[in-house]
Amino acid sequence: SDEAYDALMRRLRALEAAWPPLAAADSPTRVVGGAARRTLREVAHRVPMLSLQDVFSESEVRDFVARVQQEIEDPVFVVERKIDGLSVGLRYANGRFALGLTRGDGISTGEDVTDNLMMIASLPRTLPDPVEDLEVRGEVYMPVDAFEKVNARQEETGGKTFANPRNCAAGTLRQLDPEVVRERGLELFVFNLQLCVGRTFSKHSESLEWLAGQGFPVSPGFRVCRGADDVWQAVCQIGSERFALGYGIDGAVVKLDDLAGRERLGSTSKV
Repeated sequence: SDEAYDALMRRLRALEAAWPPLAAADSPTRVVGGAARRTLREVAHRVPMLSLQDVFSESEVRDFVARVQQEIEDPVFVVERKIDGLSVGLRYANGRFALGLTRGDGISTGEDVTDNLMMIASLPRTLPDPVEDLEVRGEVYMPVDAFEKVNARQEETGGKTFANPRNCAAGTLRQLDPEVVRERGLELFVFNLQLCVGRTFSKHSESLEWLAGQGFPVSPGFRVCRGADDVWQAVCQIGSERFALGYGIDGAVVKLDDLAGRERLGSTSKV
């Protein structure tokens, strides 16, 4: 289960922190997961699609906020739902959808799933305010009602049912027949601006609002917060909403709103 997996991962991180020389180069803590095992055309990443740093308690959230406050004066945060799906990169050339790729290894290459993404009704094909070059990151997911319909059809035809909507979404997006994607009703949320030539933004929240104006379904119900109390309240609110949503989430995401500050804080090889 996710809970057991997360517990093992926390234990492994603690062991590696206690005995750094014993940490393996190919440790799961140092590798971005998600590479497909099917034959799909590989595409080079222009911007890394890294993982998020995982935390599992209120104290860890507050520690994160405190660390950022030490580096950034009066930081503002954005708290969003973490959609439980499959991460994708979407590229637009002069306002037209040109390429879609999976995260793959997150650093060097992903898989070209452009034709399948074209089957998702919520994906904008053209943008009203085009820029020369745009890349956004999103999450492809399967709504609960669509998942139930897929499993009902699988049972009727004697096929294998899926364990959960996320597995079904991931398997569907890697289908070789785009019509299967159309039939299964995948959806999309966009949650980050990766690259934009022709327009600049200073804040993550500002970029989300612009993307929404371009027709992208952006992270729903995101909240701008100041201070650890405000951030934690937003996380708890997401937790209280979780089971009333029509799609799966597996947590909340806390982001620094200031984009220049993000660049200054940087990243590790994984997160």
